[in-house]
Amino acid sequence: MYPLNCLLVDDEPAALDILTHYVNQTPFLKLAGRCLGPIEALQKVYSEPIDLIFLDIHMPELSGLDFIKVLNGRAKVILTTAYSQYALEGYEHNVVDYLLKPVAFDRFLKAAQKAVDQRSPVTPPNPTVPTQAVEEDYIFVKADNRTQRITLSDIQYVEGLGNYVSIYTDQGRVVTLLTMKEVEERLPERRFMRIHRSYLIALDRLQYIEGNEVFLDKKTAIPLGETYREKFFKILESKTLNKR
Repeated sequence: MYPLNCLLVDDEPAALDILTHYVNQTPFLKLAGRCLGPIEALQKVYSEPIDLIFLDIHMPELSGLDFIKVLNGRAKVILTTAYSQYALEGYEHNVVDYLLKPVAFDRFLKAAQKAVDQRSPVTPPNPTVPTQAVEEDYIFVKADNRTQRITLSDIQYVEGLGNYVSIYTDQGRVVTLLTMKEVEERLPERRFMRIHRSYLIALDRLQYIEGNEVFLDKKTAIPLGETYREKFFKILESKTLNKR
């Protein structure tokens, strides 16, 4: 099933030319078509197999974000735009990645690799494609009427507050309108773990466990919920030397 069949959608021919060049330089991508408008693109998606769409947000007739809703999951999407303020909204639509124009080839390649990593596990691997997954080192959240970037390595833990969460970082606390489930799904599982209905921690900040509390430092104690104990201690056991 390799390479990925790609459709380029942008109302600017110059932008299409750049993306076409990038696709042709990427061995695990195949150009399936170029469209100057969303209606033409939808016709193509519904008439032939498309794996991945590089999609501009600002287009006539239908915006890129509205296009995704109509697409209804028929293909993976990487957004391309000159406007960074749409980054968070794009991720809320479960896009693979978000590329800011002008798009550099190394950033394009990183996004394309993410699309490959998200393919169904039943798809045979392509030996020409690197097997190591590319992982972003930051997220964007809306807070205080702005979209704020948070580096993953700065996150200590996350506390759920109903429909809001508090993200505690080395720089301070960020409160944003998200649920714990949404945060848990967005953060990489190998680096972060939910240990309580209302708490999620960065595993590399864990210092010690005492009773039913997990300590990130001498002052920061997080309760360990009964529902999450078994999975937590399985991960802990895999990192413990003296298991007897």
